[in-house]
Amino acid sequence: MTQFAHDSVLPDKQSSLSKKEQVENMFNNISGTYDFLNKFLSLGIDRRWRKKALMQLASLKPHALLDVATGTGDMAIQAVKLLHPISVTGIDLSEKMLELGKQKVKKEGFNNQIELLKGDSETILFSQYSFDAVTVAFGVRNFEHLEQGLSEIYRVLKPGGKLVVLEFSKPTSWLIKPFYFTYLKLFCPLAGRFFSKDKTAYQYLNQSINKFPEGKNFTRILDHLGFKNSYLIKLSLGICTIYCGEK
Repeated sequence: MTQFAHDSVLPDKQSSLSKKEQVENMFNNISGTYDFLNKFLSLGIDRRWRKKALMQLASLKPHALLDVATGTGDMAIQAVKLLHPISVTGIDLSEKMLELGKQKVKKEGFNNQIELLKGDSETILFSQYSFDAVTVAFGVRNFEHLEQGLSEIYRVLKPGGKLVVLEFSKPTSWLIKPFYFTYLKLFCPLAGRFFSKDKTAYQYLNQSINKFPEGKNFTRILDHLGFKNSYLIKLSLGICTIYCGEK
């Protein structure tokens, strides 16, 4: 354990399963309503957040991109549209999310550019220096061992490559905070339970955001693991943050 170790939040504290197994089961359970709830609960802003995150790679012009915790493939699809890489590989624990992602990739006509695979962020099954860039959208909170996952990402990045992380964060404005936490603690779990029938998924969202080492705490972890020129960009009054680091 390093000085940056943090508590790993479990979707279900009573379960005997590991966090990794619980997260996999949770996303399999909510896969059918995941895309709808993302747009509904973020008021459609999530797409703009992804675009701003991907634009951090515009000057790099990556040929090979890895999207970790790809889910239903939104980040991978948007990367092809914005950055025009030769290939995008998406990995995720949830097979049901990947099935939906593959349908979306086929519908967009990107089968030749995007490959979605079952994979674990902590044991990425690619050799060292495989990718020009790595993205993670709303997934690092779900890593069972955060630093191990980030170290694996560092390993598969080429020298000069770049990591872009998009993650929820807590607003700093005292005017926004009360509304935000009420929305996150009460409305999101109620909406999630109604639409997805999973009582833990959107409670876990709130808990994991609160426990995540956001802001400068996260960029310090990147620095500690060897990333250079790390920086962050706050979006939408701090509700979401982009984190970047270079190899």
